[in-house]
Amino acid sequence: SLLFCTEHPFGHLIDTLLSEQYEERRYFNLQKLSDVRYEKLPFCMRVLLESAIRKCDGFYIKTDDVSSILDWQTQQNQAEVAFSPARVLLQDFTGIPAMVDLAAMRDALAKQGVDPNLVNPRCPTDLIVDHSLQIDYSKCAIQSPPTPTDESHGAAVRSPAGRPSPRGSSSSGHCAGQRPGHQGGSVQIENTPLLCPFHLQPVSEPETMIRNQEMELIRNKERLQFFKWCSKAFKNINVVPPDINAVHQVNLEYLCQVVQEGEGFIYPDSVVGTDSHTTMINGLGILGWGVGGIESEAVMLGQPVSLTLPQVVGCKLVGTINPLATSIDIVLGITKHLRQAGIGGKFVEFFGPGVQQLSAPDRTTIANMCPEYNATVSFFPVDDVTLQHFKHTSTDHPKLVVLEDYLKAIKLFRSYSDQSDEPQYSEVIEMNLSSIVPHVSGPKRPQDRVAVTCMKEDFINCLNEKVGFKGFHISKEKQATQVPFLHEGAEYNLGHGSVVIAAIISCTNNCNPSVMLAAGLLAKKAVEAGLTVKPYIRTSLVPGSGTVTHYLNTSGVLPYLRKLGFEVVGYGCATCVGNTAPLPESVVDAIKQGDLVACGVLSGNRHLEGRLCDCVRANYLASPPLVVAYAIAGTVSINLEIEPLGVNSEGKDVYLRDIWPSKEEVNHTEENIVIASMFKELRSRMEKGSTFWNRLESAESALFPWDPKSTYIRCPSFFSKLSKEVCTPQSIEGAYPLLFLGDKVTTDHISPAGSIARVSAAAKYLQSKRLTPREFNSYGARRGNDAVMTRGTFASIKLQNRLIGKTGPKTLHIPSGQTLDVFEAAERYQRDGVPLIILAGKEYGSGSSRDWAAKGPYLMGVRAVIAESFEKIHRNHLVGMGIAPLQFLPGQNADSLELCGKERFTINLPQELTPRQQLTVQTSTGKSFSVTALFENDMDVAFFRHGGILKYVARSLLL
Repeated sequence: SLLFCTEHPFGHLIDTLLSEQYEERRYFNLQKLSDVRYEKLPFCMRVLLESAIRKCDGFYIKTDDVSSILDWQTQQNQAEVAFSPARVLLQDFTGIPAMVDLAAMRDALAKQGVDPNLVNPRCPTDLIVDHSLQIDYSKCAIQSPPTPTDESHGAAVRSPAGRPSPRGSSSSGHCAGQRPGHQGGSVQIENTPLLCPFHLQPVSEPETMIRNQEMELIRNKERLQFFKWCSKAFKNINVVPPDINAVHQVNLEYLCQVVQEGEGFIYPDSVVGTDSHTTMINGLGILGWGVGGIESEAVMLGQPVSLTLPQVVGCKLVGTINPLATSIDIVLGITKHLRQAGIGGKFVEFFGPGVQQLSAPDRTTIANMCPEYNATVSFFPVDDVTLQHFKHTSTDHPKLVVLEDYLKAIKLFRSYSDQSDEPQYSEVIEMNLSSIVPHVSGPKRPQDRVAVTCMKEDFINCLNEKVGFKGFHISKEKQATQVPFLHEGAEYNLGHGSVVIAAIISCTNNCNPSVMLAAGLLAKKAVEAGLTVKPYIRTSLVPGSGTVTHYLNTSGVLPYLRKLGFEVVGYGCATCVGNTAPLPESVVDAIKQGDLVACGVLSGNRHLEGRLCDCVRANYLASPPLVVAYAIAGTVSINLEIEPLGVNSEGKDVYLRDIWPSKEEVNHTEENIVIASMFKELRSRMEKGSTFWNRLESAESALFPWDPKSTYIRCPSFFSKLSKEVCTPQSIEGAYPLLFLGDKVTTDHISPAGSIARVSAAAKYLQSKRLTPREFNSYGARRGNDAVMTRGTFASIKLQNRLIGKTGPKTLHIPSGQTLDVFEAAERYQRDGVPLIILAGKEYGSGSSRDWAAKGPYLMGVRAVIAESFEKIHRNHLVGMGIAPLQFLPGQNADSLELCGKERFTINLPQELTPRQQLTVQTSTGKSFSVTALFENDMDVAFFRHGGILKYVARSLLL
């Protein structure tokens, strides 16, 4: 414990913070180092240094780590240091496999005669259940889902928490603020009250939200019972139930502290999380980044994060923001600028006069996108703007005083008035904010930005180009194709570029009131101008939290969004992870009939090809107001600067410029809506929880009672051969390639999170358990079942495997020459005792962090992946599961080495592996080449030798 400070190697730095406004606090005063190197460190490095000093124990964290951080200018990109974050953040898709693994570890230790209660998170952990929402209903139209059933009993399930069944709900009277024709139910969702903007009286929740939330709770009851058991069985973990907030919103609005207090000391807040939006927290001066589910488990169990001291790029912001540019435009502009600068794997720290023009929500939005340009974090040090944000949103005034005094005492508070106190950066990149103009990104990758004024021209070019990262290769004579179809009794036409999905979702934008309010104000002006959205377009509004619903409603814009079809359908990740409702059959038929490049427009940060819907080939990221604009236009093949959005009832053309809200309008509305009382109310509701969660029953035992009939929760086999002894690495002899892949294979290709296809290996397994396709749920929801997830590995319909030469979840079983499902081929190889490898190109494992993208291949028998390059988090995942990430030497790849993918490969592993060691690979055709083993440090080597992080941690508890 840090209370025994007489033995602490840096005990002489302990100081006391004194004030009449609060009780005294103890802290490690880094200024007592009297070291000029400290004052020249970037602010994010100062956070690392404080943690290293405070947690220095001579074992996990050593005095050498402290010295290396102080020597950052000469040690960057060289020295390895250990970092102990203040807390861990999990969302339920990645949280459930982590908690299932801990429950399985308890079983394994109990079998070895060790007390299972020893397995607990040692680092404070928050698990937010927010990724299980699916859009079964939209626009209050019933999509005719089946009566939900409890899998274990097959009986119809009553609506949770005593809510009346939506089918039996009756209208409680109309309010002027409700959507015309809406039959509101009499039930109010307790976490998101709505007020009629005209009468300021409570109104019923939209029926769509009630029904989607009820389906979510019923569909995921078994998972929720497991989470409830976790909240009682494990110490040091906090579970936030569903229907509260999205994980990044919880982190921003509720969990963030800036300054934490524990073990008798105050210290800077910091976090590692399994959600891809973890980096948003850096916008508030809290150091945090995303890690894999496997790494997060190690941190939960007391292992520090091991990292190479990064380069820190200073991003100097100058100039004045264009009034028409939203924070999303700024985000995408900075993203492109930094991507071109090649800052992969580096920290970015913002400074300069332009920073003060950005509000706290602007900063968190910008910080959120750093994974897209492959930076680890984008850090905004705490300054006056940050303090002002917390003063508006916090009720604990004494704590805010402590926060300010402490940060200033250790020089973690940023002042732009004193230029002499500038840190030294690895390099400085300057960005002129006045140069940013509105953009969208697409049609297949987030890094492909298109100016809104060039959208029509760019889309036509995409139709002409060959199939690739942007092209669709549609012949010129077919580009004007129009397919008529009927929808709800009316005839419409679809063509190339027609918008069929328009979603304002929880990713990226909803922490920033300005862009959401801009969308609402645009909708208001559009409705007043007589514009509409065609009814076949699948529109939805999934706010990040009740906060967003609250300010959209009380600002008076929610009814106008609803009028255009953007109705609140629930809370959580939905469209962005492929959980959108099916398109109308007539729309799907029209798309297929004309082989149309239909489009989705969404306000998120992920839109990889085929992710939203199989038949929607082009997907664009846009700011929320532009999502509304393109929905009204009905097509992306439009120049919004010179072409009208539509025609009003008087036959007059209406242009975007006619309805675009000014920056002054947005700022005025934001200032009058986003107020401290709103955050106080939401915090109260968060702590109260939902009635359904509070009434949910779960076991009280130290060991989880696994149900052999369960198709959601299953004890994984990771610890089946756990022993106290560590085996030496064995060379990989005569391995076949399971897959031969190209560039940019994403974790969506490796381990899909969306719906389970009816003809997939996972579907066959679930059908063998007597489940109907309607009960399959999604891969993300079934991450607690290794049998489903292993069968879902490489199950993406967009997987391009060179062994078979076409797209789909198939591969060649080389010995027999048969084309099989990837799982079936792997199963046959394992049955024959044949090890497997994967051949790949550049950026293998890019995209969202998915631990099953490493766990699945491990359970399939994959021993190594040989690629030109790896996404950093996925590389960590592979090491964490005992799979060797091997990189071709510079200038080499499978093609240059003339590999056909049907050879057998032998990889010689020495008894004493070292970081980044070159290994020799021999093929059955007589070829030999070298690869670099991407073990970045001694800890990576140790994990690989143990067969992964999980076995490493388990063995440490056996000794």
